[in-house]
Amino acid sequence: MHISGLLKMTLLDYPGRVACTIFTKGCNFRCPFCHNASLVNTEGAEEELDTDEVLRYLKKRAGLLDGVVVSGGEPLLQADLEDFLVSVRSMGYEIKIDTNGSQPEKLIRLAEKGLIDYAAMDIKNSPALYDRAIGLPEADLEAVRASRDYLLSGRVSSEFRTTVVKGIHTAESLTEAARFIEGADAYYLQQYTDSGNILSPAGLAAYSDSEMRQLLACVQKVIPGAALRGVG
Repeated sequence: MHISGLLKMTLLDYPGRVACTIFTKGCNFRCPFCHNASLVNTEGAEEELDTDEVLRYLKKRAGLLDGVVVSGGEPLLQADLEDFLVSVRSMGYEIKIDTNGSQPEKLIRLAEKGLIDYAAMDIKNSPALYDRAIGLPEADLEAVRASRDYLLSGRVSSEFRTTVVKGIHTAESLTEAARFIEGADAYYLQQYTDSGNILSPAGLAAYSDSEMRQLLACVQKVIPGAALRGVG
């Protein structure tokens, strides 16, 4: 496992659970608004954490923490993720995976093996504008649809979310993104913030709180239970 960060306790990353969050390194998308730019590439000078050391920490915290979130980067790209999750599960933890939806076969396999309790999938934009949102000339929407379809089936608890960026998203594109996941139990619009570690920040800006509420109103016409995150 390429692990670049460990948030030792969070009440925010796993709904209803006291958890820790593990950040894996490497991603196959190049979203310009990515707030973890240092995690995108597997190369680089950033020091990695020893996997065994992380597991030892989790073993010590078993019974005090409820869950473990594996985020990224894109964690499903990790070749030894399954072995890692088996170790985490053996300690009694519930497991949440954050994913961009590009690895449906691995998502489904791990979920069907009982190694994922909750999945959060990023919906980057409307299908027509996915390329721009992921920073690549062509998006593999077939893979994204397969991940979406599996999560919409309800076989594992899940949520969908979109980080909303002025310059990339509009009311129309967010409405189409909501139609893409129509029937979802949970969909969150997250307000873009400049973390200081943005991949390609030029031309990007955040919508105001009031603008975010207006965008939410558009999305709620498709998914009535949609909500905001990161808005005061």
